[in-house]
Amino acid sequence: MSLEEMLPSTQSLILVSIAILLSGISYLVQTKKQKRAIHEQLSSWLPNISRGRRTSTSKTPPRSLTPEKKVPNNAPPPNGYKDIFPPSSRGNLPVWTRSWTSIFGAFKRSENGDTNQELLKKNVIPWEADYRKCSSSTYTPMEITIGEVKALGDFPNYSKLSGVPLPEAYKEFEIEKAISRPYRPFRWAYHQTMSLSQLEPEWWLELEHTYVERIAERKGLFEKYGKMVLNYLPGSELGCKEIMENALQFLCARYPQYFSLTHSRSKGYIFRNGLLKNETVIKDMHPLHVLLENVPEDFAVMLRNPEDGMYYFRAGLLCSSLGWNVDTKLGMQLKEIHSPIPDYKAKMEFSMDRYFSRLPTDRPIQRGSWGLEIDTPLFMPPGDPHEKHREVQHPDLPLSHIHLRVDWQTLRRLPLSGAIIFNFKALFTPIEEFRNEPYIPALVTKVLKDGKKSIMEYKNTWHVEHVALPALEKWAEEQEEKGMAERDWEVRTLEESPWFPGWKEKWHRQQGF
Repeated sequence: MSLEEMLPSTQSLILVSIAILLSGISYLVQTKKQKRAIHEQLSSWLPNISRGRRTSTSKTPPRSLTPEKKVPNNAPPPNGYKDIFPPSSRGNLPVWTRSWTSIFGAFKRSENGDTNQELLKKNVIPWEADYRKCSSSTYTPMEITIGEVKALGDFPNYSKLSGVPLPEAYKEFEIEKAISRPYRPFRWAYHQTMSLSQLEPEWWLELEHTYVERIAERKGLFEKYGKMVLNYLPGSELGCKEIMENALQFLCARYPQYFSLTHSRSKGYIFRNGLLKNETVIKDMHPLHVLLENVPEDFAVMLRNPEDGMYYFRAGLLCSSLGWNVDTKLGMQLKEIHSPIPDYKAKMEFSMDRYFSRLPTDRPIQRGSWGLEIDTPLFMPPGDPHEKHREVQHPDLPLSHIHLRVDWQTLRRLPLSGAIIFNFKALFTPIEEFRNEPYIPALVTKVLKDGKKSIMEYKNTWHVEHVALPALEKWAEEQEEKGMAERDWEVRTLEESPWFPGWKEKWHRQQGF
């Protein structure tokens, strides 16, 4: 986006000018310490024109990250979650926005500047309310008023609001060669945990050479299945808008050679997609439809119910689900969505509810779920003909038809609505790729043969095991003979998880680097 395109409209400039004037009045009565804090924050929100961003290259390795600590499996709070709000993102608001609302008395503050907790509970946005129709003094769960949300306008600086940096520009990226990183989220000992790690901001949304075909496939699924693929409930408007704007900002920052965002007085914001060679006028579409048209990933919007403080699935774009869909899960509470998962209630329910209640905006996480499939089924609603494959072991099943399916998932809280966004992308890899990936054949063999029965039945790999297991055992032996793996090594989760030794070299080689 050019500097001219980044400039706001005349109306916005007037509002900003008024806000700055009022901020100046407020500034005069600030203490020296408060003035210093205002200077620091205001400078961080101004456009950084003179200093460029370092460009990512094809050889830029992902950041080394330490996995999140496991949340203790504690019982819920004695009084439930109704009075527990997520960590506030109020401190990340630009200084002119906060000065505007405080001067006009949109809300009352305590002596130390914090929001009054009782006032927050009393004036938090109603469960099914459209934020656009709420009064300016209504709060979101993040201690931000609707007046402030509206003052920020469209496409605010989410990297500042959330504390999650935008990705660096990947200018060497060529869509024709691009393949996803080779995720292998296999673990042993294998038991049911979320297995979370900190999100790598530069790899939140990953594009592949199949981008154009995948977008077309997803649009076709919506045309065929409608609300089974995309639907939303009242009260989800702000969360849907936020995740759409976050995603488009990410694409423009990460892949500037393909995407841009411009603004005109007549049409508002316009997203230009160089891969599809089209434009999307943002205000003309529901945010989830904007995502459907441009982003080949799935998104589920989880919102806090002020009546009980629990999180519910309120909007979703899901084209990659197997055995379930938006229609079967929409409106459900977190524990209801996960009820089919073995051991979830006994081992994970309390800790996940607690985790959702406390997740801050600057700690997004990632994890991987996997299965083995015949061919590459992207969307399989209940009763789909492809389900029949899971009921029988075909004696003539070719090894080349068996694929690893990885649903690479991320979880993040949005800074304005407080919505928690679950998103994922289905990635398919022929299991024949495992043959030259150190330790992977032995690790998968161990999980398939010795994994807990209830978990493996839920994972549903039986229909391919009669072909997959002999091949995996053969490859594991080959790797020991060739020195790719130590003889009789003790199978365990790899230090490189969710990858394997030498994954970067293989990944680069496959893309011609």
